[in-house]
Amino acid sequence: MTTAPTDGDLLRELSPVAERLLDDHLQTAKAWNPHDYVPWDDGRNFAELGGIDWEPGQSNLSELARVAMVTNLLTEDNLPSYHREIAENLGVDGAWGTWVGRWTAEENRHAIVLRDYLVVTRAVDPVALEQARMAHMTAGIASPQQGPKFLHSLAYVTLQELATRISHRNTGTACGEPIAERMLTRIAADENLHMIFYRGISSAALDLTPDRMLRAITDVVTQFQMPGLTQPNFRRNAVLLAKHGIYDLPQHLDAVLHPVLRSWNVFDRTDLSGEGERARDELHAYLEHLQTKAARFTEQRDRALARESARRLSPAE
Repeated sequence: MTTAPTDGDLLRELSPVAERLLDDHLQTAKAWNPHDYVPWDDGRNFAELGGIDWEPGQSNLSELARVAMVTNLLTEDNLPSYHREIAENLGVDGAWGTWVGRWTAEENRHAIVLRDYLVVTRAVDPVALEQARMAHMTAGIASPQQGPKFLHSLAYVTLQELATRISHRNTGTACGEPIAERMLTRIAADENLHMIFYRGISSAALDLTPDRMLRAITDVVTQFQMPGLTQPNFRRNAVLLAKHGIYDLPQHLDAVLHPVLRSWNVFDRTDLSGEGERARDELHAYLEHLQTKAARFTEQRDRALARESARRLSPAE
């Protein structure tokens, strides 16, 4: 009887793919500095804007844009948890270790530039922001998966990086402010490159062990949660962001799940056995369920927004 490869076996088999994708990433990624996107030369300081006190009138961002920016920043802030999970699953040797270090440094830059922008432009209450950061990072986040996590980790980070890219881009648009939009577009470009790396490793893992990888993909898709789940007020803020199209269920389905699953050729593979076939059938059924939920969400949101618009346009009594 053939013994299933261990995580160590898979790491060794996939190391050449990691090396190639790492080289591709290093050649494609362009260096950039956070301070290039923050208005340090604005000519104003905190004292000129009312000292250490803060009130919403000091910000030019809408409430939606401010909530989206803070949600994205706190998500990026939780980097130590993500680093630990990825380092444990990928290891710190060879191309894997180089990638983990490089990825961590690039993700940390996102938190730096987001915080610099929000604080320098007085877009948020800096005291409340620091309190939220402390609470979120103290709670941290850990994978719910028990036992071997390598394949599940690959599937999750592929989907999560793409979801984060979409959230950043839509947040930039919602800001309605050129500097913020340029900054978030720059961050989103990094997230896309990260997704490409993880998607490529996952594709190679599918070819190497299709049944186990399909099982991992199905587990991740059916249990997917965004990494900001432990943020203060995350659920309430997530509802607001979904309502206004920053990141919602239809986007998750149409802009994340479907494109990635097509790239992995999940539904046209002919190399699956019973275990893999069962996982794929489960995945197919879940996607159909999600399609129904997404359509219902869109209808309900459209009705709610229409009612709000009608109330705003109706004459005051």
